[in-house]
Amino acid sequence: MKAFFEGIQTLFVDFLFVPQDFLRELELTSWFGANAINWIFMGICGYFMIYWIKQLRIFDEAGTENQDTTAHSFLK
Repeated sequence: MKAFFEGIQTLFVDFLFVPQDFLRELELTSWFGANAINWIFMGICGYFMIYWIKQLRIFDEAGTENQDTTAHSFLK
């Protein structure tokens, strides 16, 4: 049973955490380089949030959105 848990430890420490170790070492030389993935995700989320707001505005101006509080049968 001990070998099973040591195998799990080896999997995570030696293989799956290698990218995190790389980023930890990179942070000592370049903070922006180490956080580039965060900036990319923030940019993607910002883009889709603006897209979502534009779509909401389109449906609101067209008047097709049902804003009645009893739109669902369980809210009656």
